[in-house]
Amino acid sequence: MYSKILIKDAVIITMNKNNEVFDCGDILIENDLIKSVGQSIQDEINNAKIIPGKGKVVIPGLINAHNHAAMSLFRSYADDYPLMEWLEKKIFPAEARLEPEDIYWGALLAMLEMIRGGTTTFVDMYFYMEQTARASIESGMRAMLSQVFIGENAVPGFNSLEDVKSFTEQWNNAANGRITTILGPHAPYTCSPKFLQKVLKVTEDTRPLIHIHLSESRHEVEQSLEQYNKTPIAVMHEIGMFERDVLAAHCVHITEEDIDILSNNQVGIAHNPGSNMKLGNGVAPLTKLLEKDALIGLGTDGPASNNNLDMFEEIRLAALLQKGFNENPTTITAVKALSLATSSGARALKKNDIGVIDKGKKADLVLLDFNQPHLQPKSDPIANIVYSAAASDVETVIVDGNVIYNKGEFLTLDREKIIYEANLRAKRLRQ
Repeated sequence: MYSKILIKDAVIITMNKNNEVFDCGDILIENDLIKSVGQSIQDEINNAKIIPGKGKVVIPGLINAHNHAAMSLFRSYADDYPLMEWLEKKIFPAEARLEPEDIYWGALLAMLEMIRGGTTTFVDMYFYMEQTARASIESGMRAMLSQVFIGENAVPGFNSLEDVKSFTEQWNNAANGRITTILGPHAPYTCSPKFLQKVLKVTEDTRPLIHIHLSESRHEVEQSLEQYNKTPIAVMHEIGMFERDVLAAHCVHITEEDIDILSNNQVGIAHNPGSNMKLGNGVAPLTKLLEKDALIGLGTDGPASNNNLDMFEEIRLAALLQKGFNENPTTITAVKALSLATSSGARALKKNDIGVIDKGKKADLVLLDFNQPHLQPKSDPIANIVYSAAASDVETVIVDGNVIYNKGEFLTLDREKIIYEANLRAKRLRQ
């Protein structure tokens, strides 16, 4: 590992507050931080590793704001089912067979895919989360991890709220701060308001970010209206959840009142267009949310419900779906779409040190090889990325100042062993 890295003569898409783009710029990295961004950096570059940037475009590392990484083991296992049937008849029974080591290898399989596709940070919610933490540390990725819990019922990897609290305290800020632990109550339809109030009380001293599924399906909202005469978002507001930092996954079936609650309380929203379409859950009102200055990030959801972890695909879907649904091609611009997976995504996660290429920010960067037919001509590199680029265009991935992927080679992970182990475990879980 080099303490200094200099990327020379690249197109740099900063995604900073001014959306600066350098046509032929340099980036100097020192340890885990970006030290300089600009033209012809010459100072203090002795002993730096030089990465030639000609023909390359550098973007901030992509942020996957909602995932269940180890569900890579269930990829293509239970497709083409409605959400609740998919969960109750297929996924929940298979998950009951999970063992801790399964989570480790399933998470590593997901990390191969994410790294290969330029994702440097991901938010995860699943069982046996210490195994995903272990895998994250080995991979070199940045991760926000939540041990999922479902009411007061015992589920794999969870015995009590105190166990979940113990995980958050034990693993938070591990690996030079690359690991952040958060809380993961599954959803209002599996965690009662009374239980969620207990969660808020028990964690009042540490106040970690809360990651929860909200208003993903029409059925979920109808159930909440029947039981509480309120939408799931209104119920969460009533119990005081939004007085804390919250990242809400999905938010598809929401009212104007819900939108006001989310935006006024600065609730982070993880938008998952691919998964929402595949499960037949509809199209989230992204345009209306953005008009109210809601904090929006972009996620893939788990690889059992997407079925890939390709953030370039999600960026494109986020833009195209809204343009088509609203019959307005100006609805989501290319810059806005890319921001959902970078700068805007970081704000949704309440992270101010990632998502942009700027002095003092974490050195989480992705180099794209633009010497590809589908990326020519370079009329507008941001538009090329949003409407034309693919995960296969990623050439180099840097996280925390460390190169973890370069020109098809994983520098922290054993690709063949991971694929072998994951297939072995997936076969057992399908039985």
